[in-house]
Amino acid sequence: MNSELLKALDMLEKEKEISKDVLFAAIEDSLKAACKEHLGKNENVYVEVDRETGDFHCYYEKEVVETEDDIEDDSLQIALAQAQEIASSAVAGDMIRMEVDSAEFSRIAAGRAKNVILQKIREEEKSSVSNFYRDKVGQVVTGIVQRYVGSTININLGKADAQLTEKETVPTENLRLTERVKVYILGVPDTKKGFKILVSRTHANLVRKLFEEEVTEIKDGTVEIVSVAREPGSRTKMAVRSNDPDVDPVGSCVGQGGARVDAVVAELRNEKIDIVEWDENPGNFIQNALAPAKIVAVFADPEEKTAKVVVPDYQLSLAIGKSGQNARLAAKLTGYKIDIKSETQAKDAPGFRYEDYLDDDEYEDDYEDDAYEYDETYGESAEEYDEEPVGEYEEPTEEESPEDALQE
Repeated sequence: MNSELLKALDMLEKEKEISKDVLFAAIEDSLKAACKEHLGKNENVYVEVDRETGDFHCYYEKEVVETEDDIEDDSLQIALAQAQEIASSAVAGDMIRMEVDSAEFSRIAAGRAKNVILQKIREEEKSSVSNFYRDKVGQVVTGIVQRYVGSTININLGKADAQLTEKETVPTENLRLTERVKVYILGVPDTKKGFKILVSRTHANLVRKLFEEEVTEIKDGTVEIVSVAREPGSRTKMAVRSNDPDVDPVGSCVGQGGARVDAVVAELRNEKIDIVEWDENPGNFIQNALAPAKIVAVFADPEEKTAKVVVPDYQLSLAIGKSGQNARLAAKLTGYKIDIKSETQAKDAPGFRYEDYLDDDEYEDDYEDDAYEYDETYGESAEEYDEEPVGEYEEPTEEESPEDALQE
């Protein structure tokens, strides 16, 4: 029987990932509960289980008193004469240990012992699963869409179900039952009913982690993702830099023929992704972040975290983007409040005269080239972002919508 017990414990440890020491402790607790049930709630009960052989012994202790008249609680005390029948050397005041035959346990006591073991196994199994996913907080895992519960989607992760709430669901996505999907683990909080796993499809770090999976240079630290700005389901901007001068960070993320970025785009259901190069010069970084718009000049104030940007008249709508999206994402990506003006607006704006920073001849030559490049290259992009030109963009507060942040 003991060998069968050890085999069962080995199987539980392997399948349920529950430590054998925990299982032995559960058995000791169950035997102790059964022994107390059998003896009438005796508090001085001890159980010993040999971890190597599986042998176990149940004991209870009683205090030795002089005579039966001195006994106040017969479950805790024993007369000297009776004690000496068990241990001839016993004297008054000793604690004498007596073994209990587990075969004498009643059916009720044995049933309760079984329930204690099963309850402990269930508790440890839940604890093991919760700890497993707590170690994965901040990571991306793959799950299967299990069912819809109101506006919440249950995602089966294998060991447990996760909850994808409406807030963390991309509005444009229509996740189908049994569909495989990657999610970002937000946290594993405890509740009155146990633990729950919260996941997200909207978190900016989902994009970061997907690129870490796809791009070898990011895994080994050659390329670093500096920042990510995302509007889920629509567009993401990601800034990267290389720790090796011979490695192109943007090219590494795009991959040969766009294979790497296409894999991430497919997982995000065709969400557009702009990958730009980070630059320690804030003016250059802001210029990169506003791509695909052409920029005439950027005047950045690192202390105030503000920047004034001048673009050609025909590039203003492209720089700001549809509903202000391009400027909004660039501001999130760089951490700067960005004020975008066309060249016509800038000429008349006090303190915003880019002519003071450019050579006149160079300025005229640059604009002739820009106009040609726009006709040939940026026609389609301009249509994509086409809208009425607007001016300054500020990061929206909680009380105002993103559109309110765009001021004429």
